[in-house]
Amino acid sequence: MSDPQSIRQPSMLDSLIPIVVLICLLITGVTFFGDSSSSGPNQIALLLATGVAALIGLKNGHKWHAMEKAIIHGISISLGAVLILLAVGSLIGTWLLSGTVPTMIYYGLKIIDPSWFYAATCLVCGIVAMSIGSSWTTAATVGVAFIGIAGGFDLSASVTAGAVISGAYFGDKLSPLSETTNLAPAVAGSELFEHIKYMLWTTVPSITIALILFLIIGFNHSSGDIGNTDSIMSLTNTLEDTYNISALNLIPLVILLVLAYNKMPAFPAVAIGAIIGAIWALVFQQELITSMAQDGIESTRATIMVVWTAFFDGVVVETGNTEIDQLLSRGGMSGMLNTIWLVITALSFGAVLEHLGMLRKFVEAILAGAKTTGSLIASTAATCIGTNLITADQYISIVMPGRMYKEEYKKRGLHPVVLSRTLEDSGTITSPLIPWNTCGAFMFAAMALTSYDYIFYCFFNLINPVVAITYGYMGFKIKKLTTPE
Repeated sequence: MSDPQSIRQPSMLDSLIPIVVLICLLITGVTFFGDSSSSGPNQIALLLATGVAALIGLKNGHKWHAMEKAIIHGISISLGAVLILLAVGSLIGTWLLSGTVPTMIYYGLKIIDPSWFYAATCLVCGIVAMSIGSSWTTAATVGVAFIGIAGGFDLSASVTAGAVISGAYFGDKLSPLSETTNLAPAVAGSELFEHIKYMLWTTVPSITIALILFLIIGFNHSSGDIGNTDSIMSLTNTLEDTYNISALNLIPLVILLVLAYNKMPAFPAVAIGAIIGAIWALVFQQELITSMAQDGIESTRATIMVVWTAFFDGVVVETGNTEIDQLLSRGGMSGMLNTIWLVITALSFGAVLEHLGMLRKFVEAILAGAKTTGSLIASTAATCIGTNLITADQYISIVMPGRMYKEEYKKRGLHPVVLSRTLEDSGTITSPLIPWNTCGAFMFAAMALTSYDYIFYCFFNLINPVVAITYGYMGFKIKKLTTPE
């Protein structure tokens, strides 16, 4: 154990060095490796930056054993997310095999008009996420389908991902079933439904602006720019030839949404959805499974192997159409292992910085300059975003700043809903924009796109913090305590 008397508090320079090292390494990784930087280079950057922070900790009198214990504790926080990631990998694999995702793509191509596709994507994902309280589940199911539909229309996958994430986080943020929506008022000391009601003032204008921008982008394309009838018909015909397309294939989606709506925890709900997808594959996609089975293996055994493989290694579909094959050949737990590696290394870095007192050093410096209500709200938002960047976890970005700023808001006579709203407007919303954050890593794994691809199209996520800070400086809808404490 470290002797408390021998431990020195970190200086501001001590605290800045690991951050600067990480930023330099991440920039170098992106420069050298491009889109593949999240498949190894970023993880190494995070580990090296963790090592730099640990060396500074040793200099200040901390013992390695204590820092290692903090890392283990930090990683343990993510184990729930890791289980969900593995379950989602299985779900994507079995739903591709069962025809659930292809059926959503097929019907989407039939009924959605390309000119308002992006706005429709955002709105549908918002409704689904609000109903079930999960941005992750929404992105991994409906979101994956919309990415496929975008490919059919020759629309941008990056803009589509931005629309998916914008809608998913809008709905998640306002859903009383969402974990973050319950966590923020619990930390700040406000009441859940008062918190949701108060969030409408920043959330509704933000999503309205986002929808307008998605409509403008959609209408900016002429009908000649967006795919063509022949290509869409070719895609739908290929789906019909490969899968047994039927509305019955959507039942696994309905069951999953019902389970989530009834507040079943995400891991068992998604796992059940994956199992139902496997059953549906056995019932409705026998021809596809037979075509995927290895030659020379007894039919029953071959069928079991194909379905079993979908759980852990996804599916490989061969239609003769390269684009469709790339879209439908994925999934499985193995596809999530790179993401889990990223999450573990990111949380290790954040855990060391928190243990060494470096995060606290930043907050103390920020509070010293936050003299007005507007600057306090801006400082809270900056802390939430910074915590998302450093600790790589949206829950920590809500809990840590909430604890740090709670008393300061009371001292200034601000109602707890102001703090809880700010935590969500900046902590929850910005997490999927950061590649090494658990949410950013999840979106990368679910939609096969990095945050570098979609970050500038997540209009809701980018606008919402700006609206919240603007309200703070304007003094608009800033609720005061009846009796300042």
